[in-house]
Amino acid sequence: MAEISITETDQRRNRAQVLDVREDFEVAEGMIPGAIHIPMGELQARLSELDAAVPVIAICRSGNRSARVADALNTAGFTADTMDGGMLAWNRAGLPTT
Repeated sequence: MAEISITETDQRRNRAQVLDVREDFEVAEGMIPGAIHIPMGELQARLSELDAAVPVIAICRSGNRSARVADALNTAGFTADTMDGGMLAWNRAGLPTT
């Protein structure tokens, strides 16, 4: 798993699956446009919602949960990275949310 910057995430988000693994109450504060929301605790049951042929960028609040998710996805046959700093860094940079 690679840890990628918010800038690289922003550049790659239209050709990768951005996976937001935060809880519903966290996502209510805003998500990266086009992101797929699957809370970390539901990932195993919902893996079929992801395309294993398309790279994944895992996102959470600060980067801790998404790093664990990216590792699990890589073990399951996906190509997954995590965004350094999570949504805290994304929001601090003033990048778009929906």
